[in-house]
Amino acid sequence: MAADLNEKVERYERLLSEALAKADISPIENSHMRTVAEDYKNMARSYYEDGIHFIRSEDPVNALICFSYGHAWLDAGARLGVFDVDDAVLFTI
Repeated sequence: MAADLNEKVERYERLLSEALAKADISPIENSHMRTVAEDYKNMARSYYEDGIHFIRSEDPVNALICFSYGHAWLDAGARLGVFDVDDAVLFTI
């Protein structure tokens, strides 16, 4: 079971890392939606960093939760249209 959990943590960490790199903020500067996009991406990045912290603390359950929540922020932003994405594997588009 632990091997399955660790594999899943590694996979979700990689997916979130790739999604963060591909989620380009699309709204124009100084617009309300730009602020929304930046907030969503900051939340995703914060969850990613927390996930890394939990890996280092040998807490794979909370690491997996963080990576999942972080990816959810990016997916929500993609659905809202504040990220310019074209990868249907990494995002729900």
